Amino acid sequence: MDMNSLFSLSGRVALVTGGSRGIGRMIAEGLLRQGARVYITARKAEACDATAAELSEIGHCVSLPADVSTLAGIEALLTAFKEHESSLDILVNNAGAAWGASFDEFPESGWDKVMDLNVKAPFFLTQAAKELLLAGRERSGELAKVINIASIDGLSLNPMETYSYHASKAGVIHLTARMAVRLAPEGIIVSAIAPGAFASTMNKDARDHADEIAQSIPSGRIGRSEDMAGAAVYLASRAGDYVVGSTLVVDGGVNIAR
Repeated sequence: MDMNSLFSLSGRVALVTGGSRGIGRMIAEGLLRQGARVYITARKAEACDATAAELSEIGHCVSLPADVSTLAGIEALLTAFKEHESSLDILVNNAGAAWGASFDEFPESGWDKVMDLNVKAPFFLTQAAKELLLAGRERSGELAKVINIASIDGLSLNPMETYSYHASKAGVIHLTARMAVRLAPEGIIVSAIAPGAFASTMNKDARDHADEIAQSIPSGRIGRSEDMAGAAVYLASRAGDYVVGSTLVVDGGVNIAR
């Protein structure tokens, strides 16, 4: 058994949504370092282009700005992708949004924005990319991979009133299982990662108050880039071929300690 080839992504093509910053960027860098050609998308073109330029120092990284919260945006993204590649091996559905407001004041806009990006987008992007994933499976002879990014807030409660975020991430975990059972027989393996506290624009507490947050984490620290990259590489590579429909919790023990 060659452990290096087991975790290798050489020759593989990956698409990471929300890849310009935070967890998406951590994952994109990890896939690049294992040899994948990586395409990142984000709504803000300037940020997406800048991140792709930086990551290009590691490997082949291309910016494809798009808004995956709409079906039109998903179609535009895949049209742009097809100008570069005719198949896809790894799809990482990471783009996400959060919204906090009190129960009595929580707005419909905060519900729809979060649900559209966190739940609707992973389903419809995977649906639209299915033929590309099957083409990747045929080209490489390896299983295609879809990795949905959930959250420990889909498994247990944080203290904040983030109603649509909690519901959306619980939805992603169940959606992952449903999609996995349907797509595994066709050679597309769907799994998920539920991150805990990682420094990001969405998780400003972890970014700006890491030492304080770390006190409530059994591992005594917030997540590092390599923690997220390692989890994604495991699931994306042949090492994760038999992990079907499961959600890998990467949180330093927070979820079980809550």
